[in-house]
Amino acid sequence: MSDLEKHTSSRDEREGNWIQGDGILPDPDAHLSQEEKDKIDRRLVWKLDLVLIPWLCLLYLLAFLDRTNIGNAKVAGLLGDLHLSTGQYNAALSIFFVSYSLFEPLTNVLLKRLRPSLFIPTIMFFWGASMTGMGFCYNYSGLLAARWFLGLTEAGLFPGVNYYLSCWYKRSEFGVRAAIFFSAAALAGSFGGLLAAAIEKLDGKGGLAGWRWIFILEGLLTVVVAVVSYWMVHDFPDDARFLTEDDRARVIRRLKLDQQSSAEHEEWSMKYLYAGLKDWKMWLGMVIYMGCDMPLYAFSLFLPTIIQESGWNTSVIRTQLLSVPPYAAAAVLTVVIGFVADRTRQRGLCNIIVSAIGIVGFILLIASNDPAVKYAATFLGALGIYPCISNTITWMANNVEGVYKRGVVLGFVIGWGNLNGIVSSNIFFDAPRYLEGHGVILAYMILFLFGGSILMTTLLRIENKKRREGKRDYLAEGKTEAELDRMGDGRPDFYYVT
Repeated sequence: MSDLEKHTSSRDEREGNWIQGDGILPDPDAHLSQEEKDKIDRRLVWKLDLVLIPWLCLLYLLAFLDRTNIGNAKVAGLLGDLHLSTGQYNAALSIFFVSYSLFEPLTNVLLKRLRPSLFIPTIMFFWGASMTGMGFCYNYSGLLAARWFLGLTEAGLFPGVNYYLSCWYKRSEFGVRAAIFFSAAALAGSFGGLLAAAIEKLDGKGGLAGWRWIFILEGLLTVVVAVVSYWMVHDFPDDARFLTEDDRARVIRRLKLDQQSSAEHEEWSMKYLYAGLKDWKMWLGMVIYMGCDMPLYAFSLFLPTIIQESGWNTSVIRTQLLSVPPYAAAAVLTVVIGFVADRTRQRGLCNIIVSAIGIVGFILLIASNDPAVKYAATFLGALGIYPCISNTITWMANNVEGVYKRGVVLGFVIGWGNLNGIVSSNIFFDAPRYLEGHGVILAYMILFLFGGSILMTTLLRIENKKRREGKRDYLAEGKTEAELDRMGDGRPDFYYVT
């Protein structure tokens, strides 16, 4: 029997008692039948879903609404009132992504050290304040400053929540939860269009233009929700107050059975940063994520403008309303793909198929002058972008083991993707066809998203084949079970999700 087989056997023998830190964590359900255990497990997961997911979705809906509502404000008169050129408007979009990307890789470490129940509501309060301040900007400099601080304070939410959820759920459960969470971004597009259309009716009230009211009211809503979040956001499994001691043991044990160290206490060390930087999956994941994240922001920031310039000669309010359906369709497909990818464990294949839909959409936007065709193409574009965001993040989280290493990798992947938002802010110039903008998006999706997903899938399948054939077993020689656990996704019996 090889060293790896011995370790695997010894691990199976002690499934009833898993080690946490220096002590033994007993199985509270050891006396129950397997059927009874399964029933308790389903009830536990349902409890986690009800307590964690809805509120986190609300937070991300508000975050995405706040970062993209400038597109709605643009068609409501922002450029004229502040005397902005197209270049200045694009610079105001870009500066958000600079501060967002600079601080994003640090945020998962801060989340772990400061506790989610403190970190998430605090950054939310400050980004709501920044959003409200945008409603009182009277020149280009003020708008730049407000967008800079909005990016800085929002930086911790998306990577933080994905990292946070990956510390609660098994790898086979995480995808659909991440998809539901990210579908809030698509809902924000729908909700943002409806809300902007309603708020626009306040134009002139209190001496303020309609676009100012969009920023002010949406910012104040975020501040109110942030205050409530101090009671609604919970900490990691080992500290969460809503869990009983038995439920806490069940959550930690099911993660251990899933070969996750997410529930363990790790102290931060620079070795986790180095481990992430040396992992090829992080760098290829950054390439794939930029292939969907840049198109995401380009689509979200400019969809109202694309519709307005499509040739239908629509009013401001009708433009806002027409932006709703593509987002709604994307939200549905995002959740469906999350469910399918969890069941099949074929996340790469899901990325490849879905991105092909978006590629067709942007080809149509380039090729056609027909307003109806262009509007239909926006549906295909949204359907080809949004599901790939959550699927790619889940893919990376599934294949990186170790609490801090996963946090570092997700921070770099998401941070690099968002840095490409600078590109998305500076590619739409020549109305009404915006050939350069659509062409750049198409190139990103073909080269980085579609091509990168094919490459990642191929390489992971090759590595899994080597592990199944025992070609990595030498890595386990002479190692204790604790030493193997510390290897994370590098241990020979860890199989990657392809």
